[in-house]
Formats: sequence, structure tokens, C-alpha cells
Amino acid sequence: MSICKENLVGLSDQAVILMEAKIKKPDLFEILRIKSNLKQDVFEQTSSTFELLRKTMSQITEDYQNKYEGALPIIPFEFKDRGEFELELRFGGDVLIFMMHTNVFQFSRLHEVMKTSYIHQDPTLSYCGAIHIYNFLADSFKYNRTNDIGYLIGRLFVNREKHYFIEGKREIGMLYNNFATSVIGPETIRQIIESAMLYTINFDLLSPPYDQVKLVTVSEMQNSIDNMKITTGKRLGFRFQADNGEPKS
Repeated sequence: MSICKENLVGLSDQAVILMEAKIKKPDLFEILRIKSNLKQDVFEQTSSTFELLRKTMSQITEDYQNKYEGALPIIPFEFKDRGEFELELRFGGDVLIFMMHTNVFQFSRLHEVMKTSYIHQDPTLSYCGAIHIYNFLADSFKYNRTNDIGYLIGRLFVNREKHYFIEGKREIGMLYNNFATSVIGPETIRQIIESAMLYTINFDLLSPPYDQVKLVTVSEMQNSIDNMKITTGKRLGFRFQADNGEPKS
């Protein structure tokens, strides 16, 4: 069985090699080299995107502090660099944590991205790095409430061409998504951060159901209220998906 040359027009060299390897006897070492280089390219682009997130979060923090310098009451607004793959933005009573995964992923065959001509023309473009966005209560960290709940409110996928795709809740999921044409840049990064903040600000803390918190052990009561093992979360006891259906993309 052979590959029709016309079917390879427009494909990257990486895609051609991988497709040919499925039909004829594969060159194991060459497949390893091509696949590893592809994933390294994706990782580098995702890392570059994460660095842009780092700089933009620092700039947004500076913008807020400059605008409200000396204003009362003082509303916490702080950016914390938590390492190579983790960033924290704390504002008011909330915390956003951006985490970059060190591995490279491919979309499911059933995912809508896989149905686009952009991917059909070059399947290697479906390999992406992932950056997850989590929302926590600031008090959960302040009082070391290790049982408290955080929520994944969005995730950003970036491929080797620095094209991006976003899945998320409400404001985040409403961002314009066209994987074939959407390329990460400073304006896009700022929009993603501000959209995540807006969703978080509007994502209010609800009281958990009475039956869920009516029982407290003696040992929990003997500890200070800050260390009580009563789990706190914005939608604890409620279905998070009910806020706006399934995550948008």
C-alpha cells in the first residue's frame, strides 16, 4: 500500500513522516526523533505563552496599585510568582492560580477542533500544551484550610504555531475561538486574565446546605474556627455546572 502524493500536499514534514510510518514498516528511531521534536516545539511555545502571562499579570497588578494608591479601604491585589509553572493572582477575597502542565496533549478524535480543516491539513497541529486556571478563596490559603475546594474555571491550549483554543466557564468560554486563526499575543493574554477575573468576581460564595454542616466533631470544635475541617467552596453542595451549563469553548 502506498500514499498518494497529492494527499500529502500542504502537510508538514512531521505529519508526512508520521503518516507514512503508519502504512509502511516504521523507522522507529526517526519516529521517536520527529515526535519528540514536535512535543518540544509545543512545550517551548506553551512556555513562551506562560511567560507572557507572568509579565501581563505583573503589569495588571501594577496598573491597579497605581490607580488606587492611597485609596481606602485597601483592597488586596497582589501577584505572586510561585515558580516556573505556577502563577498566583490574589484580588479581594479570591485567588486565581494559573498552572502550566509540563506534558503535551492531543485533542480527542471527537473534539470539535479535530473536525477543522486546519487540523485535517496538518494533524501535528492538534498537539497542544495546556495551562489550567483555578479559582480559590483567599481565606483558604490565609488560614490554611486544606480541605477547601478550588474550581477549574478555564484551560488554555497552545500548539506549535502558537495558535490557541480556550475552554471555560461563562466570560472565559465566550472569548473568540478560531483555532485556525487565533494566535496568542499580549492583547489576548490580557483579555484572558481579565475575563478570568471578571468571572471570579461574579462567582459568589453560597452557603452550603444545612444538613451538610450540622455535624461537627469534638476535636474540630476544640480547634480554632480557622482550622475546622468544614470544607468551604463557592458552590459546595451544589452542581458547579448548573451555573452556566457545560464549559464553553
